[in-house]
Amino acid sequence: MPHYDVERLKAEVSCAALLESAGWMVDLRESTPKATKYRRGEGEVIIVVHRGRGWFDPTSEAKGDVLSLAQHLGAVDFGSALKLIAGLVGFQPVEPAWQRRSKSTSLTAIARRWSQRPWLAYGSAAWVYLTSERAIPENTLVRAVTAGKLKEGPRGSIWAAHTNSSDTVTGWEERGPVWRGFSNGGTKALFVIGNDDALRLCVTEAAIDALSLAAIEDWRDDTKYVSTGGGWSPATADRIAALAARPGTRLVAACDGNDQGDVYAARLRGAAETAGATFLRLWPEAEDWNDQLRQR
Repeated sequence: MPHYDVERLKAEVSCAALLESAGWMVDLRESTPKATKYRRGEGEVIIVVHRGRGWFDPTSEAKGDVLSLAQHLGAVDFGSALKLIAGLVGFQPVEPAWQRRSKSTSLTAIARRWSQRPWLAYGSAAWVYLTSERAIPENTLVRAVTAGKLKEGPRGSIWAAHTNSSDTVTGWEERGPVWRGFSNGGTKALFVIGNDDALRLCVTEAAIDALSLAAIEDWRDDTKYVSTGGGWSPATADRIAALAARPGTRLVAACDGNDQGDVYAARLRGAAETAGATFLRLWPEAEDWNDQLRQR
């Protein structure tokens, strides 16, 4: 199992983010600034407390932190809960009216940090990680680096750039042998590679999955491969809506082959319907596209 910094994950992913990503909704009339009530389905209630770091189920004795909430919602074990929470780093839940938005790190500061890192280089520890452990073909990495999307992170990790509609870097996915997460202070938008004019939009949950699917499909000329980084921030929703609104667009939900993937696929189906795009759900032969690539 990958190594996760448990305390950092608990600090960066709130119970609200997990609940919203799983389809729960805030009951504003029965919520207060100190206790936010979430509902889903008939009789399903979760109360989020401690500024999003704690929760309890008023219909039972269940309570705890975001990791125990993930298991309460269906994660089969602690390892599965860690993987689910790690995928939500950077997810920005909708805030109730009484909550202030914290001052986010400026795009200028994010751009400065991005510019200070070297581009992914042939033979580096990060290059070996991607080609050996993740089985990403070298020509795929060259194309992504040429497009300005991959940089070297610390300790053999990579940084995969997320950009907004102005092609400004808003943050980056961090992936490596000992850590996965999202840039501190950054905002998830979309990691984008492929043909800029393509009308087939394949949306994955991780940059490594976008790279893997591009390699599996031999970089189809009609396709743009993107990643949400496992989140669904307002910037992500806006970017997908803008891309899907182009006449003739086909929005392909290339999400993981699990329950969480189905949640993202449902969001994408709704985005396609709103934008007037056609929709397709594309399942990997393994749990995700990188697993499928490595099995090949």
